Amino acid sequence: MKIINIHKRIIHQPKSVVNELIKTLATKEDKIWPTKKWPRMKLDQGLQEGSKGGHGPIGYFVQQYIPNERIRFQFTRPQKFVGFHQFEIESLNSEQTQITHTIDMDAKGTGILTWAIGVRWLHDALIEDAFDQIENHFSDQKKESKWNLWVKTLRLFLK
Repeated sequence: MKIINIHKRIIHQPKSVVNELIKTLATKEDKIWPTKKWPRMKLDQGLQEGSKGGHGPIGYFVQQYIPNERIRFQFTRPQKFVGFHQFEIESLNSEQTQITHTIDMDAKGTGILTWAIGVRWLHDALIEDAFDQIENHFSDQKKESKWNLWVKTLRLFLK
């Protein structure tokens, strides 16, 4: 089953400022990943091509890293997920930057159920939490996306 899942958020900051946050991804000073709510993103060689890692049960390696533009991660697990996920950073104007997270993959066999029942919902909540964290870095009015009942239920079950 082909899966395309896209999340976008406009950050009211210049691209150069947002890029400084992006560079912290998967470091000890990570300012993007919502580690207070989700398993930490780990990369064995930091943010560079070929670096291996993941978060929770999801594994991947950095397939492509174009600083200030794109980070693409190729899935390695679950084995039934064949494809990638990526962050893209685009300047909309001198004071607005759009961050896009895309999953582009084929789910095969049991991966279809894994995606449909659990991963999709958890992924959507995680990405919105990450985007909140980026946005909140620049604002006094803290944004907190609400989890739906299914996400809350899955998280209770997975504890």
